[in-house]
Amino acid sequence: MKTVLIIGMGRFGQHLTRKMLELKNEVMIVDQREEALEALLPLVTSAKIGDCTNEEVLHSLGVGNFDLCFVCIGTNFQSSLEITSLLKEAGARFVVSKATRDIQAKFLLKNGADEVVYPERDIAERVAVRYSADNVFDYIELDEDYSIYEIPPLKEWVGKTIGEVDFRARLNSSIIGTKINGETSFLPGANHVFRAEEHLMVIGRKKDIDKILKHL
Repeated sequence: MKTVLIIGMGRFGQHLTRKMLELKNEVMIVDQREEALEALLPLVTSAKIGDCTNEEVLHSLGVGNFDLCFVCIGTNFQSSLEITSLLKEAGARFVVSKATRDIQAKFLLKNGADEVVYPERDIAERVAVRYSADNVFDYIELDEDYSIYEIPPLKEWVGKTIGEVDFRARLNSSIIGTKINGETSFLPGANHVFRAEEHLMVIGRKKDIDKILKHL
């Protein structure tokens, strides 16, 4: 469990808050608008109405006590930049700021952000990969080279084990999980038998998994 401060209760901030709570973290939320906080008040550890570009407001939050601080302001980049800088000056341990463009990310990193996230870009890329291929059920990019794909097994694998297919050696990728009817089993062994109705969660380099996709 971690202590988390989330500043900015737009759509991204609210979704982030709900997921952080679902993962059993302690969350404090802040926004200038009272109505933006209302739906989450019964769920979070604490909430505050305030403008975090004001140093007094920011210091009153005790930012140094949080494991993570998120700046989720997407409509006013100047405010996002100021808050990111003030958080670091106030002793924040780790600051994650939202950006929509690369130029914003550069300024945020120079002004105190430990990491920058691009939620809109990341979702757009994930959706593009998923829907441009007929047999990709889900997709998560890990870095420029590696990704996780959720795909069906090839027809010639069905009835064979992972060991018989020699998956890792032949395909230079690994199966980290299987899914049937929404239920996921992780780290299947070499004796796992491929079934036509299951989904495979495959991790590897994109260029290697692309070779598999061409045969689906």
